[in-house]
Amino acid sequence: QVQLVESGGGSVQAGGSLRLSCQASGYTYSRACMGWFRQAPGKEREGVAITRTGFGTSYADSVKGRFTAYRDNAKNTLYLQMNSLKPEDTAMYYCAAELNPIDGCSWSSIDYWGQGTHVTVSS
Repeated sequence: QVQLVESGGGSVQAGGSLRLSCQASGYTYSRACMGWFRQAPGKEREGVAITRTGFGTSYADSVKGRFTAYRDNAKNTLYLQMNSLKPEDTAMYYCAAELNPIDGCSWSSIDYWGQGTHVTVSS
């Protein structure tokens, strides 16, 4: 049974930092594409970062230079280090997995989602 469990959300002032974690289980983690998505109130869900070992990491333009996604394959864990947070980063953040990518990762080929963790950035 595939499970993705996020943690690390919370409230922070603008300019601050948070680190999100996603504990994965139930599949071959090291092979999968792992990603972070977010959804702000009244907006569609959008991709934040997506990564696969050996294929690099892609970021949304809005977070480049501020967010870093990285994974620990030995711990089956994905992280999102978020620095220089802005009020517009306020959203529910979701961990996502594409279990059997053919090549690189695709924002639209997600097989499983976590329940989400909320991030609030105040000005």
